[in-house]
Amino acid sequence: MSILHSTQIRPEILAVRTAAKTAVFEVQSVDLRFSNGVERTYERLTPARRPSVMVLPIMDDCLTLIREYAVGTERHELTCIKGLIDANETPEQAANRELQEEIGMGARTITPLRVLYSSPSHMYSPMHVFIAQDLYPCKRQGDEPEPLIPVSIPLAQLNDLIDDAEFGDARVLSALMLLQRYFQAA
Repeated sequence: MSILHSTQIRPEILAVRTAAKTAVFEVQSVDLRFSNGVERTYERLTPARRPSVMVLPIMDDCLTLIREYAVGTERHELTCIKGLIDANETPEQAANRELQEEIGMGARTITPLRVLYSSPSHMYSPMHVFIAQDLYPCKRQGDEPEPLIPVSIPLAQLNDLIDDAEFGDARVLSALMLLQRYFQAA
């Protein structure tokens, strides 16, 4: 048996209610009954209505990240190109569109790395992570409120970036480690 799979019985969902709702988030209260009879109420963000993408564009042995404002940390953060997948769009198409909107580049090669879930205890929000290569200029209008600042990081400096205590987005760190593994296997 795989260490990832369990024979445990999933709790029974007794009720799901909206506890709070904003323009961006909806919090649900979920009443559960576990196999031993214990009942508890958990809270979660409403499961994703649309999955997202994160893109790691590589050109000239450099990774391009962007600097954009993050209201959670109340500062500009170094992060990856990312965004929601639009209706009738594949994850690969969304990755290429986000590249064009955020850094003005398209990619001839989009390689899937993995699907990440950032906080499965409280939400289901799949994020498809891709490497983009063989880039070419191609600009599309995005929806950012201010220009994003591209930052080129030599691949040889990925360890330094990962080790930097100011760099803490778990999704981005996971993606960078996947990128390292990808290039080590190549």
